[in-house]
Amino acid sequence: MSAIATLKKGEGRTIKAGGMWIFDNEIAAITGDFENGDIVIVKDFDGYPMGRGFINGNSKIRIRLMTRHVEQEIDSDFLMGRVRDAWEYRKKTVDTSSCRVIFGVADFLPGIVVDKFSDVLVVESLALGIDRFKLEIIDDLKKIMAEDGIVIRGVYERSDAKVRLNEGMERVKGFIGEEFDTNVPIEENGVKYIVDVKDGQKTGFFLDQKYNRLAIQRLCKGAKVLDCFTHTGSFALNAGIAGAASVLGVDASELAVHQAEENAALNGLSDTVHFKCEDVFALLPELERAGEKFDVVILDPPAFTKSRSSIKNAVKGYREINLRAMKLVKNGGYLATCSCSHFMDYELFTKTIHQAAQNVHKRLRQVEYRTQAPDHPILWAADESYYLKFYIFQVVDER
Repeated sequence: MSAIATLKKGEGRTIKAGGMWIFDNEIAAITGDFENGDIVIVKDFDGYPMGRGFINGNSKIRIRLMTRHVEQEIDSDFLMGRVRDAWEYRKKTVDTSSCRVIFGVADFLPGIVVDKFSDVLVVESLALGIDRFKLEIIDDLKKIMAEDGIVIRGVYERSDAKVRLNEGMERVKGFIGEEFDTNVPIEENGVKYIVDVKDGQKTGFFLDQKYNRLAIQRLCKGAKVLDCFTHTGSFALNAGIAGAASVLGVDASELAVHQAEENAALNGLSDTVHFKCEDVFALLPELERAGEKFDVVILDPPAFTKSRSSIKNAVKGYREINLRAMKLVKNGGYLATCSCSHFMDYELFTKTIHQAAQNVHKRLRQVEYRTQAPDHPILWAADESYYLKFYIFQVVDER
C-alpha cells in the first residue's frame, strides 16, 4: 500500500487550480512508510482523493503529481502512454528534426526534460522520483521514434543543474549508453549549427526560440543588426541568412562567441556576421557614445531572476538594457526583446518595457507578441511552464 499524504485544510491551491506541485507547508500528515522518491497517494483534508505523485522530503516541492486518478498505477504502460502522447503532440505541432520531446510538468512527466538534436537525445532529470524512471522513459522514446523510422544514435545526460541539490541529488553529466561525438550538427530555419551537448548551456542549444528566430528574419533583409546576448549566434545567424547587410553579435562568454563564429563559417556568413566577446551592459553605452544606430536590435538575455526575492533587481536590469537598446534603434527601426524568467511575468515585463520607452521618449508600435515554441507547451495553471515572453516592436521617436 502507498503512503498517504493529507493536505491541511485550505491548502493545495496549486493542484486544485490544475497544477501538479504540492509544497512542504501544505501537508498536514503522512501516514504509512515511504522512501524519498516513492509514489504516494494525496488526499485533501477531508479525505477526498487528489491523485498520486512522488514524494521527496528534501525538497520544498514535497510532492509532484503524476496523475489525478488515485487508482492509476504508475507502471510501464503508464509511462509508455505519457511518452507516446508527448511525441505525437510534437509531430503535429513542430518541426521534429530538432525539438524538445518532453517538457516536464507540461507533458505530465514532472521533473524531466528531453531534447532531440537530430539523432541524439539529451536528458535533464531534476527530481528524485522521475530519476527512477529516467532510463525507462529514454528506452520508450527510442522505441516510439523507431516506429517512425528515426534511429537514435546516442543519449547524453545533462543533469548538472544546481536545482538537483535542492532534491538531495548529486549533479551528474555523461553518456547514457555508448559514447559518441558530442558536437552534433543540426539545421533549423535554414541555418546550420554545431550543438555542443556536452559543454553548451543547459542541454546545448535553446530550442524554445525556434519560431521567434524565424519571425525576425523578415525584418533583417538589408538591415544593420545588433544581437545582444547572442550565445552561439542563433538570432544573429537568422538575421544573416535572411540577407542582413551586417550583423554584430555580442556575448560575455568566450566559448559561446567561438562557437558562434564557427556556426557563421558553417553557413558561409563570416563576411557579414561578426561576433564580439563583451559585457552587453558595458557595450551598449559605448555604442551610444560612438553614435551607432541599428535597423534591428535583438535582446535575448539570460534570466535575470530565478526567484521572487530578486525581482526588483531583475526589473532594473530589463529596464536598463531595453532603454539602452531603444536609443540604438534608428527612428522606425525594430526591437526584438524577451525575458525567459517565469517570475518576470507578462504584466511586469510589459510594464518594464513601457517604462523604458517613456524614459527615452520613444513610442513603441507592437508588431507581435510571442511565447516559447509549441514543443515547450504552456500548461494552464502550471505557471512554471509559461516562462518566455517575446515582443517585436517598431521604435519611433515621439511625434
